[in-house]
Amino acid sequence: MSYYAHSSGYNRDLLYCCQTMRPSSSPSEHDTRGGWQTLRSLIPYLMEFKGRVILAMSLLIFAKLGNVGVPLVLKQIIDALDKSQAVLMVPVFLILGYGLLRLFSTLFGELRDAVFAKVTQRAIRRVALQVFEHLHNLSLRFHLDRQTGGVARDIERGTRGIGFLLNFMLFNILPTLLEIGLVAAILLSKYNAWFAIITFVTLIIYIGFTLFVTEWRMVVRRTMNDLDSKANSRAIDSLLNYETVKYFGNEQYEARRYDHNMQHWETAAVRNQTSLAFLNAGQSVIIAIGITALMWLAADEVVKGTMTLGDLVLVNVFMLQLYMPLHFLGFVYREIRHALADMEKMFGLLHEHREVADAPDAQALSHGNAEVRFEHVSFGYDADRQILFDVNFTIPAGHTVAVVGASGAGKSTLSRLLFRFYDVQQGSIRIDGQDIREVTQSSLRAAIGIVPQDTVLFNDTIYYNIAYGRPETNREAVIAAAQAAHIHEFIESLPQGYETRVGERGLKLSGGEKQRVAIARAILKNPAILIFDEATSALDSKSEKAIQAELHTIAQNRTTLIVAHRLSTVVNANQILVMDRGRVVERGTHSELLLHDGLYAQMWNLQKRVEQKPIDY
Repeated sequence: MSYYAHSSGYNRDLLYCCQTMRPSSSPSEHDTRGGWQTLRSLIPYLMEFKGRVILAMSLLIFAKLGNVGVPLVLKQIIDALDKSQAVLMVPVFLILGYGLLRLFSTLFGELRDAVFAKVTQRAIRRVALQVFEHLHNLSLRFHLDRQTGGVARDIERGTRGIGFLLNFMLFNILPTLLEIGLVAAILLSKYNAWFAIITFVTLIIYIGFTLFVTEWRMVVRRTMNDLDSKANSRAIDSLLNYETVKYFGNEQYEARRYDHNMQHWETAAVRNQTSLAFLNAGQSVIIAIGITALMWLAADEVVKGTMTLGDLVLVNVFMLQLYMPLHFLGFVYREIRHALADMEKMFGLLHEHREVADAPDAQALSHGNAEVRFEHVSFGYDADRQILFDVNFTIPAGHTVAVVGASGAGKSTLSRLLFRFYDVQQGSIRIDGQDIREVTQSSLRAAIGIVPQDTVLFNDTIYYNIAYGRPETNREAVIAAAQAAHIHEFIESLPQGYETRVGERGLKLSGGEKQRVAIARAILKNPAILIFDEATSALDSKSEKAIQAELHTIAQNRTTLIVAHRLSTVVNANQILVMDRGRVVERGTHSELLLHDGLYAQMWNLQKRVEQKPIDY
């Protein structure tokens, strides 16, 4: 790409476009060492295609040699046409050579971009996949605290930053420095030393001014993009809760909250743009003074007869070729700093602590009928808020144990610990005698199926959501699971059947329909251990009784944990645990607990009275 195409106005428009299309963010305190670490982290991705990188760099050198050769041939053409030098003749070979050099300077640049494209896109793909996989490996605690919109924006900006950094670092910074070196060498060897002195002084002042002002602008830029991420998070959170906003008529309230963030962003963006104008103006002044001084010196040499008109044109063109890329170099430096900040934010996600990780010597879970034991388990989500206290019970292989109690008693925490979303702080959880902290998470979760109370579906088809329990299965198995969950007839009644899309988070289905999809998904997974966490809470009485019978059937010969609030759903359990404030206070069968006349009996009698009491409207 010829630098003749670039001017300060083009530079300004290009930078404005990049800033508005690709905002960036960085930590509040940017560390230069972090930038170098980010650069080093990209080296393995470059080394994957060593041949392409070497070829691209070779083409880069050829393109720059062609670019530097253009003014030299142009000088020869002008001198050949100068009446004072010789008889006028058309320098055919020089003109052809001039055209070829111009062609090569552009052609080699385009070939370089084509060769390097695969390197850039593969690096973007690999890093994006690595971040995506790492996010899935982080603990539930991280995902409960994160803001989806902000994380998505960080990944988007970071992957774009990789492409920008690789292309502009290798193909703009390095070739510009190479061209500066070649031009300086030619000036020193052919002309007055003052040409080189003026050139280097102008370069030093330009680079120093650019670095100083750019570092100052980075503070404004970070502020602007932190506010951009906050506004984006607010918008996505509001749209995800569209129904809630409508229920309370808070559209204007949400708009005001969003605009509050955008108002601060606007202020920072204006400061960013005005500081950019100051930077571009200062660069233009420095370059104009340098070029004026050089042209004054060259014109004086022509008058004295020590330089020809061709030499004057040569110096002028060299200066344009030198200072035009410097204009672009200032933009590239700023954008590289921004790209590094973007990538640093994304790579920061890769360094996010994995609270739950496989042990170095972790083995796959080996289970038969899967006996589950909670041995003196204590746990709290925060240090100052303990949830479970010395919980101790066993679910024999093939048996069903139910856990009941008031809200906040710690019932659902048991299933989260069994899935190892968190690690216990005291005690242990064992499956067939194996501590779940000593087996791989993938094998542990493959052995457990769950029907959660709050079912969230993917924004895809009903078929996809049921098949998610075992993605590699066939259609017949998916339909059989839907029939077992008593949802097949409902699906068939829909115009698009199993290809019906369920919408964001499954909002196009009712609560009961979503729960039956979750039941079908768990049936399809066919796990050794089943967890029903309020599995029928969203169903009507008729559907609940039908599905309870089906759940009882699929729980046969499986180790089953039922977390329930409705006591009528657990009367057939082999054992019922009653929890209160994080402790197991009673245990036994339904009939034993009623005879005991304790907390369970009180809960049972209360629910019976509520069910029998007529409702006044």
